[in-house]
Amino acid sequence: MATAKPVPGRGSLLRWIMLAPVLPFAVRIVQEYERGVIFRLGRLVGAWGPGLFLIIPIVERMVIVDLRVVTMDVPRQEAITRDNVTVKVDAVIYFRVVNPEDAVVKVADFIRATSLIAQTTLRNVIGQSDLDELLSKRDQVNQRLQEMIDESTEPWGVKVTAVEVRDVTLAPEMIRAIARQAEAERERRAKIIHADGEAQAAERLAEAGRIMTSTPATLQLRYLQTLSEIAAEHNSTIIFPLPIDLIRMFMGRVSGDGGTSAGQSGSQAAAE
Repeated sequence: MATAKPVPGRGSLLRWIMLAPVLPFAVRIVQEYERGVIFRLGRLVGAWGPGLFLIIPIVERMVIVDLRVVTMDVPRQEAITRDNVTVKVDAVIYFRVVNPEDAVVKVADFIRATSLIAQTTLRNVIGQSDLDELLSKRDQVNQRLQEMIDESTEPWGVKVTAVEVRDVTLAPEMIRAIARQAEAERERRAKIIHADGEAQAAERLAEAGRIMTSTPATLQLRYLQTLSEIAAEHNSTIIFPLPIDLIRMFMGRVSGDGGTSAGQSGSQAAAE
């Protein structure tokens, strides 16, 4: 009596048919910028990736974690500075996951947790800073924010790479007060510069006076130069007093010339 022979490969085909509904839940593809955190019966196995992985449905579970830098806006916060000025400040924070296992196991939602800690830290830093520091020393405030937020998120496997304060909003009356302060500062600087110019001019005039005192001819030349400048600019008759020193100088020269001429004529008459 002949017996039927089993068809080769029928068993494996049946197994694949039975596994077909389960395959979509068993196959996982992890991208280059992702990591898959595996749990087996609730116990942490590790972070896998990138690549193609097969997990056992119901027994194993995979949580995908993105390792790329996350850019998140910190909502506008209202706080009072150390010098009792009410301001509204918003910022932007950059962070990424460096330890996928801690980001899944130690915190329920690391993105929301990082956002909330950034808001509270921003208010604390504003309260510890002066208004001038917020406006003129923005780099120092950003550095302090980055260090404080990163210290809080480090146990979650999250690294804060940068924090930037974008805008500081003041009340209208405070803006007017700052404008008046800036105007007063500019006036103060202008007066100081003007006073420095007057002091330097006085020093130069004093030095010129000492030079003219030591050399009387310099004063006479300056006087003549002034007369020529006045005559060139004005076409009217100007009565200008002559210095006594200048008159004496000319009189001395004339008397000297006359005495010499008289002496010479007397000697000639005696000779005749």
